[in-house]
Amino acid sequence: MKYTQLGRTGLKVSRLVLGTMNFGPKTGEAESHALMDTALDDGINFFDTANVYGWGENKGRTEEILGTWFAQGGDRRDKVVLATKVYGNMGADGSAWPNHDRLSALNIRRAVDASLRRLQTDHIDLYQFHHVDRRTPFDEIWQAMDTLVQQGKILYAGSSNFPGYKIAQANEAAARRGSLGLVSEQCLYNLAERRAEMEVIPAAEEYGLGVIAWSPLHGGTARRRHPQGARGRRVAHQRRPLGRRAGQLHDPRAGPGLRGPAREARSGAGRGGAGLAADAAGADRADRRPAHRRAAGLGGPCRGAGAAAGAADGARRDLPGPGAVPGGVRLVRR
Repeated sequence: MKYTQLGRTGLKVSRLVLGTMNFGPKTGEAESHALMDTALDDGINFFDTANVYGWGENKGRTEEILGTWFAQGGDRRDKVVLATKVYGNMGADGSAWPNHDRLSALNIRRAVDASLRRLQTDHIDLYQFHHVDRRTPFDEIWQAMDTLVQQGKILYAGSSNFPGYKIAQANEAAARRGSLGLVSEQCLYNLAERRAEMEVIPAAEEYGLGVIAWSPLHGGTARRRHPQGARGRRVAHQRRPLGRRAGQLHDPRAGPGLRGPAREARSGAGRGGAGLAADAAGADRADRRPAHRRAAGLGGPCRGAGAAAGAADGARRDLPGPGAVPGGVRLVRR
C-alpha cells in the first residue's frame, strides 16, 4: 500500500479509502467486520463513513457497525484514520426537528456526540461537512469546530460536495479566526464525471486540501464491460452524456444532445479497456496526473463495500473485488 499526506497536513493516509456506505443496508455486520479486517491487513488505514449511513429508520447503523469492530480491540482504532460526516437529519421519515440537521453550532455539537457514541471512540480524526449549509455563516461553523478541536473530539475538518467558491469562503473565514480550516474535500470524480476539474480541484490546490474521490468507478459501471444490451438497474441509472470521447469534460450547458461514444467510458473497456486504470496498489509509475492534481495532494478514492469478498484480492490484482465500488488513485490515464 502506498501512503500520502492528506492535503497540507502531516496526516498520513493510504491511497485507498474504505467507504462504508453499504455497511448495514447491503452488507451485514459480520461481513462488514471481515471486510474491515481485510482492508486493514492490506494496509488501508483510511475509513470513511457518515452519521446518516444506514438510511431510513436505520440511520446511524453504519457508524454502529464500525463501533462494534473497534470494540474488538487489537489496536483497530489506533491504526485507523477515521472520517465521518455531519449535515443530514437523523429522522427516519426524512423530516427533522428544528436544529437537528445542517451545520448550526447546536446541531454540530449534538451530532458529534452521537457519532462518538455510535463509533465507540473518544475522537474523530476527520469530521466532514456532508453538504453546504447556506443558512449558517462560516464564522458560526468554525466557532463550533474550534471548540470540538479544543475538547479533543475532532482533529481535522473537511468538506464534501462543496463547490470551489465555498471552499474558498470556508477557508478565508477560518484564516480570519486563526483556524486551520478545511484540509480535505470529498467530491464525485471519475472518468465519466470530471466537473470537479473545473473549479473544485483548482480550489483544493490553492488552499492545500487533499481531494478524496467518491464513486471513482462511477457506481461500478466503469469496472468491466457489460454484456451487449444489458439493462441492469445500476447500469441504466448511470447512463448520461459524457462528451465526444471518454477523456472530454461533459459541459452541463450543452444539454442532453451532446453525442459521442459514451459506451466506452461507461464500460471502462473502450479499445480493450486501456482507457481506465484502477491502480489499487497506488503504484508510483510515471505520474500522468495534471499538475493541479499532483500539487493538491489527492487522497485516495472512496472504496465502497458491497461484499466482503474483494478487498484483499482487489488490492493484489489491481482490480476491485466483487460487489465493491473501489478504484485506484490514478483513474484517468492520458
